[in-house]
Amino acid sequence: MKIRYMILHAYGMGGTIRTVINQAGAMAEAGHDVEVVSVVRRRREPRFAVDPRVTLTTLVDQRRGVAPDSVARRAWRKVRGRVVPRGEFAAGYFTERVEKAVIDYVSSLDDGILVTTRPALNLISARRTPRSVVRIAQEHMNLAAHREPVRRQIIRHYGKLDAIVVLTGTDRADYQRVLPDVPVVRIPNAVDILGRRLSRHENRVVAAAGRLVAQKGFDLLVPAFGQVVRDHPDWRLRIYGTGQKQDELHALIEEHGLRESVTLMGQSDRLGEELAEASLYALSSRFEGLPMVMIEAMSHALPVVAFDCPTGPGEVLTHEVDGLLVPPGDVDAFAGALGRLVADRELRGRMGAAALATVREYAPERVMPLWENLFAELQAGRV
Repeated sequence: MKIRYMILHAYGMGGTIRTVINQAGAMAEAGHDVEVVSVVRRRREPRFAVDPRVTLTTLVDQRRGVAPDSVARRAWRKVRGRVVPRGEFAAGYFTERVEKAVIDYVSSLDDGILVTTRPALNLISARRTPRSVVRIAQEHMNLAAHREPVRRQIIRHYGKLDAIVVLTGTDRADYQRVLPDVPVVRIPNAVDILGRRLSRHENRVVAAAGRLVAQKGFDLLVPAFGQVVRDHPDWRLRIYGTGQKQDELHALIEEHGLRESVTLMGQSDRLGEELAEASLYALSSRFEGLPMVMIEAMSHALPVVAFDCPTGPGEVLTHEVDGLLVPPGDVDAFAGALGRLVADRELRGRMGAAALATVREYAPERVMPLWENLFAELQAGRV
């Protein structure tokens, strides 16, 4: 089977990138002919290891010095395309040149399977990929989280696709409601849990990770943890990631007098080891798709405190079993839940063991056959 995955920036960091690269590797391992198409490239090497059996292709190389001249460089960064709606979270990437490169690529295909991995790419594929190709939209964000111009385009164009794959049951119901004539399939992301070092729940560390953007709610987590350290001053919060809110978060940490208690750790190439050194994980997001770093944390036997935001945490966690769910945006409730686990090592150990059992449902051997079956069914429908 010829399978192509198209992703915005295969050389960057993020849960979607890791998920797609891992999925491509698993399909290559199963004997399929697999290509990952990176729309842009801004780094010399990928941050995540790509299986050598997977072909990695770039459409627009934006590394410094690659453009033929400075005028061309400015052009790719400033002239907006016309197909990708402005409300798309990555719309800034889709200059006229980038958009045209994607359109030209998908239009040139005549067989196999194309999996596109965000609304901008899904919309282009729906409108321009030939019908001889099996076209699958992989949605990593819940429908309600997309801005209104994007939702309008999704409802207008996704009906031309062969299938939409979503991460949670809630997502599936939402997409089926607005697109009743398109197959909508729930397939969660896979997490390889074999060989993971498990937390001993004895270090006085709370871990959190993600892009430093409003969605991740670290501006809610910092004051919540500030309440915790009043009673437990020897505990520390470590937040891994980079992003546009970094300076604001530094200022917030200073404002709450938490310089000694809260650290912005930046990106880590050994996040798994860092998670194993923690005793619990905090997910403070305002909204999610399926929070992969949370699931990875659970694979290290970490219990989780999470806002019960749309859609991911409540689809994975069972309250009072493998973690604690609190009302979205309720900082005091979040602080109380953190405090419970901080104060009770036995509870951390019990919930951590349950978390490890939960993530077995996300093991590649459970998830990848779902993809293979979907691909086979859609291809068989073309015969």
